[in-house]
Amino acid sequence: MSINASPLKNVMTELSQNEIVNYPIVFFDGVCGLCNHAVNFLMSRDSKGVLKFAPLQGTTAGQLVPLDVRQDLNTFVFADSGRLHYRSTAMVRILMRIGGLWGIVGTLLWLIPWPLRDLGYRCVSKIRYRLFGKHESCRLPTPEERSRFLD
Repeated sequence: MSINASPLKNVMTELSQNEIVNYPIVFFDGVCGLCNHAVNFLMSRDSKGVLKFAPLQGTTAGQLVPLDVRQDLNTFVFADSGRLHYRSTAMVRILMRIGGLWGIVGTLLWLIPWPLRDLGYRCVSKIRYRLFGKHESCRLPTPEERSRFLD
């Protein structure tokens, strides 16, 4: 993955692109109700504040996530250690990254072959708007959350 070294202006957090690559970033569909619930879930369980969050519709995603993924909006993307992970693999790696009991859950989910994990992920992804709704705009972080969100 090639990252341009110029600074990336960010409304929420001022970080250069090189610094952004050093953070594990969860990219999510900013208007999806399920995705917003997942972000809230992850934020409350990431007690060390390791994860950063960015909508797939934002500037940071525009720099790091392929265009077809950003246009399709059917997957979580997890950027970690210079690699992008998609769908169920992203979710499993995120759980493993936050550790504790959730790291164990992630490890157990990792044992399920990825085609089966992704099949379940894709089924939920197809009906997520019907089940959890679609917002008019991307989720806005609270003042306490701002340092963890990238544009």
